[in-house]
Amino acid sequence: MLDHLALQVADVDAVVAFYTRVFAAAGVSEAMRFENPAGPTVGLAGPDGFPHLWLGPLVDPGHRPVHLALTAPSNEAVDRVFHAAQETGTEILHPPRVWPEYHAGYYAVFFRDPDGNNVEAVHHTFRG
Repeated sequence: MLDHLALQVADVDAVVAFYTRVFAAAGVSEAMRFENPAGPTVGLAGPDGFPHLWLGPLVDPGHRPVHLALTAPSNEAVDRVFHAAQETGTEILHPPRVWPEYHAGYYAVFFRDPDGNNVEAVHHTFRG
């Protein structure tokens, strides 16, 4: 069900250093890093190597919404989530599409929940 959690932080590198040091015994390490105009975004992984915790720059100071991603069983399920979100009248941040900057076959939709959190439905598939 839970795919990953993303947190906005004031100093990405300091927080990455904290989590990788404190949780080293649990196998936490930096799995991915990419640059954005606001600064780096870093994915931390446990022993499975999949980045479940994402740390990114503070882009909403004073608001800090949580980003919650739930795994969907198919691209069609992501599309159904999108349509259901639209029906509620919520803000759609990004309609469903493949996000190759994350990895090939990363298909997701992003929208706001009633509290303003950034919620995502994602399906991981690889297309040739």
